[in-house]
Amino acid sequence: MPLAKISTKHQITIPKKVFNDLDLAVGDLLEVTAENGKGLIVPQRVMATAAVPKLSAAEQKALKSARKKIDAINKNHLKSRGLTKTEIKAAAKVGLIDPDQVWFWTEEWQRGEREAAADIKAGRVKKFDTLDGLLKDLKQPA
Repeated sequence: MPLAKISTKHQITIPKKVFNDLDLAVGDLLEVTAENGKGLIVPQRVMATAAVPKLSAAEQKALKSARKKIDAINKNHLKSRGLTKTEIKAAAKVGLIDPDQVWFWTEEWQRGEREAAADIKAGRVKKFDTLDGLLKDLKQPA
């Protein structure tokens, strides 16, 4: 059984095995109470912390570039470029973008967004009030 000694300032050093078993870190808060003649130490988590994935230098560089492009797309997607595969992978790895929606951030998708906007602006779109009107138009030869 690990033992801890009380210092003159009422401090104790938590044995390494207990420290590790409780998954403690320097600066963590501990609730200290007395119950039935025994001291009880309970770690307190002020706020949950998400595990941060390790990134290589190349991934860090890609993530920095991805952040800039994501900001640009969010500000004006018609004047911005999509992410590269490397940038997408790094951004999804750290949770910057949803892994299930990486398609949206690709250059291919963003190019389509720009083309659609250009078609709308140029009047190269048709609007239909009813489904029948759309189906009738689709049956007409081009």
